[in-house]
Amino acid sequence: MEDLTRLVAVEDVRRVMARYVYSADHHRWDDLAGLFTLDAPFVASTVDGPDQVRMTGRDEIADGLKARNRADSVLIHHLFSSEIDIESPDSATGVWAMEDIVTTPHDGEMHGYGHYRVRFTRSDDRWLIAGLRITRLRLDWTHPDKENRS
Repeated sequence: MEDLTRLVAVEDVRRVMARYVYSADHHRWDDLAGLFTLDAPFVASTVDGPDQVRMTGRDEIADGLKARNRADSVLIHHLFSSEIDIESPDSATGVWAMEDIVTTPHDGEMHGYGHYRVRFTRSDDRWLIAGLRITRLRLDWTHPDKENRS
């Protein structure tokens, strides 16, 4: 694979993940699910615990995320350093350091830190997520009834 072709593929994959976090932060669950292949698995876990979420395929991902995220919640996703490997013209993997914050008025705030591990495939000249695993190394909770009082 030529260097320029590889660099374009890396940037295309990076943009898929940028659309993923933008869609999540704006509650655009159908758009987010559209970034996945029809049968892609979506898994979230903590490093030392069982899977917290497991969904498969676009419909289940869209429906599951709609059900898990209240309309009045505020979501913030940050992607940091990435390591992207283009394995072939139609296959890639990547790891992103991540941070996410989910705030809901009645439930408080979840603040997670960890990594996205993602498999990609290219179909009809478009990169799609073929599998995504979120592994949180740390997960902090702040509940509204436990406010700091000075």
